[in-house]
Amino acid sequence: MSPRKITRRDWLIGTASAVAASALPAGAQASAREGQAAGNAPVSLEQKPNRGSGRAAWMQDPRYCWGVMTHYLADGQSRAHHLPMNVGLWNKLIDGFDVEGMARRLEAVGAGHYQLSIGQNSGYYLSPNPVYDKFVGIEPSKCSRRDLVADFYEPLHQRGIKLMVYLPSGAPDGDRVAREALEWERGPYPNKNFQRKWQPVIAEWSRRWAGKVAGWWFDGCYWANTMYRSADPPNFASFAAAARAGNPDSALAFNPGVLYRLIGISPDQDYMAGEIDKPDQVSAHDAEDGLVDGVQIHMLSFLGTAWGMGTPRFTTDQVIAYTKKIRDYGGSVTWDVPVELDGTITQPFLDQLAALGKAFPKTA
Repeated sequence: MSPRKITRRDWLIGTASAVAASALPAGAQASAREGQAAGNAPVSLEQKPNRGSGRAAWMQDPRYCWGVMTHYLADGQSRAHHLPMNVGLWNKLIDGFDVEGMARRLEAVGAGHYQLSIGQNSGYYLSPNPVYDKFVGIEPSKCSRRDLVADFYEPLHQRGIKLMVYLPSGAPDGDRVAREALEWERGPYPNKNFQRKWQPVIAEWSRRWAGKVAGWWFDGCYWANTMYRSADPPNFASFAAAARAGNPDSALAFNPGVLYRLIGISPDQDYMAGEIDKPDQVSAHDAEDGLVDGVQIHMLSFLGTAWGMGTPRFTTDQVIAYTKKIRDYGGSVTWDVPVELDGTITQPFLDQLAALGKAFPKTA
């Protein structure tokens, strides 16, 4: 990845600043102690290899092949609506998110999957997590009382829409207390102690949602050699095991940042993160049956002027053409759109999504 590129998480970290594994097997005793201290059960590292696992095969199905993402983030909503964010307000916002309304809109436009951000840099999360709370010691908790992810499952499931979640692979950079408690250092550092805490946090959410969540998209895996490509855990295998603690069939993606040639970075992932800011430049070399080197092709980009905000930056014909390019590879596409405080998608974006639904019908 070129150091000159600004990744989606880096950009959101910059704007946010203005707003001011589970237990591992024998040989990883420190990790086990952390997991047990947090009240976690052990996680098995024995998994199906991603090649031929079929965990992401649904992404080629016309019923699910394109979808929508929303960034519902405390710092983003605070900035957009000039709100002084605090725990009480965050809980009020999450309580007011209209999951039925969002599900109806997604069904109306023909989306096949929906990816929701659990949280990012502010330290506010839209689902409870007692393991996280024990590690960071912040009271009252910045994890919402309402479990928005869990509440989304039934409205989406009834409409044949798969639920996915987004989470950074690092600590919330905008929350100093959490960052220090989790022992996170941003940059090319092994971060072993951090991973021994973060993986149990992930496993707690995974067990909480079990089969309700079809896939995870992990942001910020920029230093894969330093952090994850080791023979002993914590590593990619233990990272994946934590995410699949509640659902062994969850499809996983690890994001290395903006790379216009779509690739996978680990044998433990099932589909490509595919973060793309300029979809006209994307390519997938040596694609076969929707895969490159055994990993499902996927692109995640944004319809607004930036991630989670702005007005449409493309014409509808461009959105259809960019989607078709990935679909012609046998790939899947997720488009990020901004949302209002109650989760409403504004009409200009709904119009573009509806056009996508007509161009790529579920009955194809």
